[in-house]
Amino acid sequence: MKELISIHHVVKKDKKGQSILKGVSAKIFEGELITIIGPSGSGKSTFLSLINRMTDPDEGSLQFKEAPYLQMDVLKLRRKIGMVFQLPTMLPGTVRDNLKIGPSLLRKNLNEAEMDTLLEQVALPKSLKDQDARSLSGGQKQRVSLARTLANQPEILLLDEVTASLDPRSTEEIEDLIVELHKTQGKTILWVSHNLKQAKKVGQYTWVIADGKIMEQGKTFEVFEHPKNIATKEFIATSFEKAASNI
Repeated sequence: MKELISIHHVVKKDKKGQSILKGVSAKIFEGELITIIGPSGSGKSTFLSLINRMTDPDEGSLQFKEAPYLQMDVLKLRRKIGMVFQLPTMLPGTVRDNLKIGPSLLRKNLNEAEMDTLLEQVALPKSLKDQDARSLSGGQKQRVSLARTLANQPEILLLDEVTASLDPRSTEEIEDLIVELHKTQGKTILWVSHNLKQAKKVGQYTWVIADGKIMEQGKTFEVFEHPKNIATKEFIATSFEKAASNI
């Protein structure tokens, strides 16, 4: 598989100088669907922010296809590495306006047929194009947010707790959409999730981030069923026990 991103000994600190990420190194290969799990506050979202270059490391470096991050134009990088967040923010205007915003920043025009294809990919009717984006349901907004990101034709898709605020039905629908995108387009996907059942269901590979470090990584089944790290084993067992007690 082709290496897309390499991360070398990355350290990221908070405003108080405390390390959020502590010397993280990793490689991301073309076509992988990686679910990222770990305790709250362990650095998972910060890790995605570094990959999307919403922030830069205090130490260490990142490369995209062997090109140093800091030498790349930020907008061009974000076109290649798209990110979808937990709370989808709809820009003022229609769904059509929201879909066109990304390509327009790159001086590209998104035509009607391309918009229809994007909506079809996220299982929304093309009749929705003229609806006020802010009037949509939470699940619809998340789908539009995903379509808006896909409009830039990213090579890598970053998902940060994208179903955390959705109801169970919408959550399952988004899961199915992402898996289908990976299956049909071979899209490289990194998905941070607090929902371990979800991570186990959709992941091809799983990384465990705890205390600012990647504690374990491997095929999803192996990580969940045969964790090598004691901390990973305890985290997974405790998380499933909490989930079961909340049913």
